[in-house]
Order: sequence, then C-alpha cells, then structure tokens
Amino acid sequence: MAARPDTERPDTGRSGTADRRADDRLAVVTGASSGIGAATVRLFREHGWQVLAVARRQEKLEALAAETGASFLVADVTDADAVAALAERVDGLGGADVLVNNAGGALGSASVEESDVEDWRAMFEVNVLGTKRVTAALLPQLRRRAATAGVADVVTVTSTAGHVAYENGGGYNAAKFAEHALVGALRLELNGEPLRVVEIAPGLVKTDEFALTRFRGDRAKAEAVYADVPDPLVAEDVAEAIVHAVELPAHVNLDLVTVRPVAQSAQHKLARGPLTPRS
Repeated sequence: MAARPDTERPDTGRSGTADRRADDRLAVVTGASSGIGAATVRLFREHGWQVLAVARRQEKLEALAAETGASFLVADVTDADAVAALAERVDGLGGADVLVNNAGGALGSASVEESDVEDWRAMFEVNVLGTKRVTAALLPQLRRRAATAGVADVVTVTSTAGHVAYENGGGYNAAKFAEHALVGALRLELNGEPLRVVEIAPGLVKTDEFALTRFRGDRAKAEAVYADVPDPLVAEDVAEAIVHAVELPAHVNLDLVTVRPVAQSAQHKLARGPLTPRS
C-alpha cells in the first residue's frame, strides 16, 4: 500500500471542534498483532496518527512497532487487570481520540447441537465481554480528548455474521449478534456527547489467521473458504473503512458500514470463478 501524506481531521467549522495536529491524535487498536488490526495500525501511522497497538502476542507487536513506529501494549482484552493497565497507559498518554475494538474471532464450525460450549464461551469472552471491558475502561479517556478536540470515536469491528445467521456458525453468529447489539445500545447511551459510535461489519475477508484459527490449524479447510473466490476482501480494505470513518468531518457518523467483496452478495450468495457480465 502506498504511503499517504499526513492529514488532519477535516475542519468542519463546527463550534467546539478544535484544530489538532495529525501527530497529536492517538488511536488505540485492539487485536493489533495480525490481520485487520495490524493493517489498521499501519494505515493510521501512514496518515500521521500516534497509535497504541494492543494484543496478546508480544513478538508480533514488537515487529509491528519496529515497522511502523507505533507504541504497543501486551494485553488480553478478556482479563480485567490487563484492561485496567491499558486504561492507565492511555490516561498517561493524555487520553485517546479513537478506540478500535478489533479483538475477536471464531472457533469451530459445528452445528448448534454438536458444537462445543467452551468454544461459545471463548467467543463471547473476546468478542462481547472484551469489547465491553475495553470500551467501558476507555470511555473516560475518550471523553477527555473529546472535551478539547470536539470529537472522539469508538469503532467496533463486528461481522456480517452478526446480522445474518448461517448454518454451522451459531456460536460465532450469537457472539457477533451480541456485539452488534452492544454497539447499538452504546450509541443510544452516548447521545448528546461528542462521541461517535461506528460499526464496521466485514463479510468475507481473507487474512492469514482468521479461518486457520477457526478450523484449528486445518489449512485445507481454511483455504477452501476462499477457493476460487475472485478478489476476496483483504485486511487493508477493512482498515481503509475504519480510518475513513474517523477522518470524516466531526458531525458525520457512519453508524454501520457493511463491507463485502463484490463476489459476495449475501452470507449465502458467494460467486466462485471469474466475474463476467451477462451477454
């Protein structure tokens, strides 16, 4: 991806929106060690933002920090003490302009009847409770920045799986439906404050780890998900949507952005093979 010049949040001329230098703005990105999270860190840095990358895997974060100049914190969003340490770190940095709740994932592909309850528990812990923990912990830090900058953002990466159910995905569906509901409730609760609540719901995204983790390292199953799909989304496509949303004028909120490859018209409608006009 070509580097972009440093930019500032557009000046809307709205009362209470202060000018901020690009390199004064801080984005906190969870699930930042790979995939969409890492791509989002890279793109924010290309746009001149300060970034705190958060994930469990220290080696991956160290490599990302060396590549991009981002700061990092090793933390598990399902651990209350780790999230408290994150909030303390952000407080020490003077607050955050943007929180990107990206930590999440899927486990298993069995039916509701046959799937493992522990897989469901793990998916709820990271996708739902992790998002709740981090959002609640960082809202004071976001308000702190919004008081001077005029706006702050909570961006949550959910999934189209949180809007339409499909067979053998019940646990992930349930977790992402719950996360979608969390985002909707949060937006209503923050009404009247200069805090934007954005939901990014990707469809089929080809990353190095998502499907591989879901199928517990079975590379053949993971690759079959994307087989013959012309141009599935990649992590950078979703990162573009995230950064675009927060760089819009302060009075504009993208409540819900659904991002799919052209080959995927719906959860159950996926073209495989070349896309060709009808004669």
